[in-house]
Amino acid sequence: MNDTQRFERGMAVRTEVLGSAHVEASMRGADDFSREMQQLVTEYAWGEIWSRPGLARRDRSLLNLAMLTALNRPHELRVHLRGALNNGLSKDEIKEVFLQAAVYCGAPAALDSVRVAREVFAEMGV
Repeated sequence: MNDTQRFERGMAVRTEVLGSAHVEASMRGADDFSREMQQLVTEYAWGEIWSRPGLARRDRSLLNLAMLTALNRPHELRVHLRGALNNGLSKDEIKEVFLQAAVYCGAPAALDSVRVAREVFAEMGV
């Protein structure tokens, strides 16, 4: 697969998971400084990893929520919470991720994730 095909596959998967509004805004907002990062993430995170058959998208979403909690990355967590809901995770399943993360990653990180999730749920009417 060449870079163009990987990018196109990445755009398709990224759009299916995160929604066209988010992806279009990310790509439209790219400038000379950030454009290459958007391309890298689209090609490799979405075109290579998210496209692999070894895990279902909902499982990848579970992992991302846990990892982003561990890394305390609220901006990306907000994005991937929307993706997790789009991939079929329930609020209860998301809550379980944060409860488990509290034990392994620390309560402060998990509490921040719960706060972000409550905001996203309210915005999405979930």
